[in-house]
Amino acid sequence: MSKITFIGAGSTVFAKNVLGDCMFVPALAGFEFALFDIDEQRLKESESMLRNLKESLQATVIVKAYTDRKEALRGAKYIINAIQVGGYEPSTVIDFDIPKKYGLRQTIADTIGIGGIFRSLRTIPVMWDFAKDIEEVCPDALFLNYTNPMATLTGAMLRYTNVNTVGLCHSVQVCTEHLFESLGMDHDGIEEKIAGINHMAWLLEVKRNGKDLYPEIKRRAREKQQTKHDDMVRFELMDKFGYYVTESSEHNAEYHPYFIKGNYPELIEKFNIPLDEYPRRCVEQIERWEKMRDDIVNNSQLTHTRSHEYGSRIIEAIETNVPFKFGGNVLNTGRLISNLPQKAVVEVPCVADRSGITPCYVGDLPEQLAALNRTNINTQLLTIEAAVTKNREHLYQAAMLDPHTAAELSMDDIIAMCDELIEAHGDWIPKFESSKIVSLT
Repeated sequence: MSKITFIGAGSTVFAKNVLGDCMFVPALAGFEFALFDIDEQRLKESESMLRNLKESLQATVIVKAYTDRKEALRGAKYIINAIQVGGYEPSTVIDFDIPKKYGLRQTIADTIGIGGIFRSLRTIPVMWDFAKDIEEVCPDALFLNYTNPMATLTGAMLRYTNVNTVGLCHSVQVCTEHLFESLGMDHDGIEEKIAGINHMAWLLEVKRNGKDLYPEIKRRAREKQQTKHDDMVRFELMDKFGYYVTESSEHNAEYHPYFIKGNYPELIEKFNIPLDEYPRRCVEQIERWEKMRDDIVNNSQLTHTRSHEYGSRIIEAIETNVPFKFGGNVLNTGRLISNLPQKAVVEVPCVADRSGITPCYVGDLPEQLAALNRTNINTQLLTIEAAVTKNREHLYQAAMLDPHTAAELSMDDIIAMCDELIEAHGDWIPKFESSKIVSLT
């Protein structure tokens, strides 16, 4: 029997989206959907939800929950990873509160920046533990990683394990659709080309019937910037660097040194930047889940519409040999993007079919876009280095090379902040050796 294993299945709504999508795929009839989560209560809730959904959709799959991770993985053909190590409390709260003491403000903190670095350090060792099990009990499985920080986690798996891994994000497939909707433009029939790195991939081309639509996009965007809206950072980046970026303005506000600045507090208002956005969302999601739990978990009439997520379509393409093109996160082997480092994880067009996943060659990005990507790649690569070596100096260097952190804090304050974060996270992160570098503060 073929098996899809979902790690982090206690993410009930996301499990509904991805595995619910899989229930619409005839080629997956008879597959086992193996669920695993360290939170047994949430695991039971997701199992109940998926059993109800299976009956409602009359899907011929088998839903089974496991409390033993290795057994959940045994014989799996596909693995979906959607974990969050440390959760909202204590880890996300720590990631926001300690930097705030030093005057460093964040919006989402799940990609790079101080929050992204420490989220990586919490998560990479856990994923390497997964890899040991996978290499033993399902060495040929395809690992579909949905967990952030996407670039560092996918890079850590591809460079330091033998697990066949691809990173999948939500932002690529909705990028132009949301852009056109916000500008009142017709999205039907467009041709697009997107490449870069996760959360900072670029809409390199957007056309209809061969006509470049960027001039009209930019004209409307400049008009829209005259009044406050939710995408002001991305429109400003497009105005100054020439291209639209895939991930949201609240994310991109903290990937660059231009927007969240203690010496220019007026920029927060000017670009409508929601500081502390992710903790606010966490609280709202927790409260919303308490209200909606019964409607999802115990609803025998539960229904589902196939989502935008790539997971089911990739699996379907491999099972049926009908190709599917998507934006995937892969190692920049052979310089898929030729002016980015080979060790970097890049987000490029990929094709899935029976032979697996084949990434497409992109070539050079416009130099200004590659330069912006490299500022984030620097921190990503040093974060992986810190996780591998347990060398505190690499951790400091990852933080000192982060664009937003470096724009706000002195090197001494960055070192002191990292030391405090290491102490606060305790056993959630690896033990780091003492450093020869010391803060003078």
